Amino acid sequence: MPSVSNKGLSMPESPIRKLVPFAEKAYKQNKKVYHLNIGQPDIKSPQVAMDAVSLHSLDILAYTRSEGSEEYRKKIANYYKANNINVAHDDIIVTTGGSEALLFAMGSIADVGDEVIIPEPFYANYNGFATASGVKIVPVISKIENNFALPPISEFEKLITSKTKAILICNPGNPTGYLYSKEEIQKLAKVVKKHDLFLVADEVYREFTYDGVEHYSILQEEDLAENGIIIDSVSKRYSMCGARIGCLVSKNKQVINTALKFAQARLSPPTFAQIASEAALKTPQSYFDDVIVEYKERRDTLIKLITAIPGVKIGTPKGAFYCIVELPVKDSDAFAQWLLEDFEYEGETIMVAPAAGFYSSPGVGKNQVRIAYVLNIESLTKAVKILRLALEAYKD
Repeated sequence: MPSVSNKGLSMPESPIRKLVPFAEKAYKQNKKVYHLNIGQPDIKSPQVAMDAVSLHSLDILAYTRSEGSEEYRKKIANYYKANNINVAHDDIIVTTGGSEALLFAMGSIADVGDEVIIPEPFYANYNGFATASGVKIVPVISKIENNFALPPISEFEKLITSKTKAILICNPGNPTGYLYSKEEIQKLAKVVKKHDLFLVADEVYREFTYDGVEHYSILQEEDLAENGIIIDSVSKRYSMCGARIGCLVSKNKQVINTALKFAQARLSPPTFAQIASEAALKTPQSYFDDVIVEYKERRDTLIKLITAIPGVKIGTPKGAFYCIVELPVKDSDAFAQWLLEDFEYEGETIMVAPAAGFYSSPGVGKNQVRIAYVLNIESLTKAVKILRLALEAYKD
């Protein structure tokens, strides 16, 4: 029988989605499942974006340019300028989600066997993108005890070799919610300049920051023009995950020209989704103001309820809408599956994302889960109550 590739065999399962069959089984048992496992906001997408698609005047659903329509890219550049990020439309390639932007970035800056340093825990799909690109992730561990702050720069420099091509961060972070300060960004900028590396920043949660702290982008550092690459997406910003529109942004022309070849190979990003995403740029600031108030209330509620559970630790997120929670269990994978298969309270249970998949270091994060606080306050409160009762009942 023909065999599949070693690359395919080594592709990691998604810690976010691999428990779906057990959730489906729970549905068939008429259980209600509260989804704390996936960053699918329950916030409505902007009406202006939905209207743009329903009211379109296209006669033919044609290809767009491989780098995305020029009009849309000019409007994206204006959005960045409003956020103190000075880029032009030809510094931008529109992609099929932030995922494709990450793949284009890895393909453009690294060869098979090259290394990218990433603070962990990190967005689980970085493992998959690295495997698909033949790139080795070199982790530098951040810890829940200091709220997943940036590790000392000396820890990064210990890991830099002739194979190192980039440092990759997510800011604000998924899965930790950590928000890098301006000073931390400047420290990273200094080290990539010193060692002639790229600094890749996944900034898809830029709008979601709390406690009066503003997001600071890597491309606000003017001397990172040749070293900086931003990964971005409309998915979370406008609650438009299904649009699958993102972008890669860099002032390094060689990076853009190289990424464009990858974009040409997949032809073009989806036309309707670009129409919706272009219209979404008209979303008023009041939309984001309301969303931030809502997410901050959810965050504060979650932290209050979680910290009241004996033996549980939680990192306090300063951005995005995720946090890492450390549980008094040996194996969060087994616990997450047990929640769906064997536990219920008044016909309800919860689904969480085991955190080991957000690390590349073997054995780390085994007693942690990622929680996405994308549910309304009432549902979030019920979900944490179920978690507390489940931990009381669970036998490791």
